[in-house]
Amino acid sequence: MENALKDITLLTPNQVAEATGIRIGTLKKWRLERTNLPFIHVGRSVRYRLSDVEDYLASRTVPVERV
Repeated sequence: MENALKDITLLTPNQVAEATGIRIGTLKKWRLERTNLPFIHVGRSVRYRLSDVEDYLASRTVPVERV
């Protein structure tokens, strides 16, 4: 179990907001609605898996035509 957990990076809502430009209020709204971005409760704290944030961003990437 220890090896499985060592590769998980958890981010605070502030870190996610800073990295993505998504407002903290929007993250909170999404948590209340349980939409868009999965989150984890660690005690009384909220955390986001880095891999979930990366997946979220990848799913919103708009492909462009190369000319």
